[in-house]
Amino acid sequence: MKEEKGLLAENGKEAGAAYAVNRKALVKEAAMKVLFLVAASVFVAAVLVICVYLFVLAIPTIGEIGFIKFVFGSTWLPSNGLYGIGTMIVGTSYATAGALLIGVPLGLLVAVFLAFYCPKPLYAVLKPVTNILAGIPSIVYGYFGLVVIVPLVREAFGGGGTSLLATAIVLGIMILPTIISITENALRAVPKSYYEGSVALGATKERAIFRTVFPAAKSGVVTSIILGLGRAFGETAAVVLICGNVAQFPDSLLDPIRTLSSNIAAELGYATGLHRDALIACAVVLFVFILLITVIVMLLRRKQR
Repeated sequence: MKEEKGLLAENGKEAGAAYAVNRKALVKEAAMKVLFLVAASVFVAAVLVICVYLFVLAIPTIGEIGFIKFVFGSTWLPSNGLYGIGTMIVGTSYATAGALLIGVPLGLLVAVFLAFYCPKPLYAVLKPVTNILAGIPSIVYGYFGLVVIVPLVREAFGGGGTSLLATAIVLGIMILPTIISITENALRAVPKSYYEGSVALGATKERAIFRTVFPAAKSGVVTSIILGLGRAFGETAAVVLICGNVAQFPDSLLDPIRTLSSNIAAELGYATGLHRDALIACAVVLFVFILLITVIVMLLRRKQR
């Protein structure tokens, strides 16, 4: 009987200890859920506050200037009360399109090389270099463009050097790390059986990669392009040094341009009154463009699925 009572007492202690441990674990789990909820709520609230603040200032300003005059106007001359950003919308679109034409094919090919062809010793060097490129500040890219790309463009093609072409080249270089990293991860996430099965059926290595693996990784590839597009579309520090900052419709790749972001950076420091509000409205237009592009791509991806 004494031995049975002792065993029961020990079992009771073990059960109590297990209950205490489980209770602590449940309390910790509940506390972490609350912490995560608070963090997410703060993030959402911050985004909403920024959006509301921008739109509250921008909508009356656009109404005062006139939507047609503001968005489609070709003259930006605040001293004369002219606030047309049509030239800057076109300049931003051209620079972004040029960056994608340069950065997307090169980035996808480099990602394929890293995922399927790169020797391990070389991969150990190239992968960290790609990550380092992603962390370089924008102003450094701008300085590189100003002292290297701009003189090369001037000597090779003529003109002043600060141009649409120089801007597209620098932006194309800037979006490379994003496209390379995300695309490589997407390609590596595809099950090896896809590639092996394609090769077993007689496909060459290149055909198996581009006809089988790439379609399977389409979601990640599209995401990398979207993120690269977003960075190119909203880039400021680098662009303001190399675009030429001339508000005009470019007739050639060698003409200087002014983007929405460079316009804000160049003038916000001294702008007052309606001029300052018009610059904030420029930021809202930039935000809306990026939002529309993201929504369109999401709808296309959903349709493909």
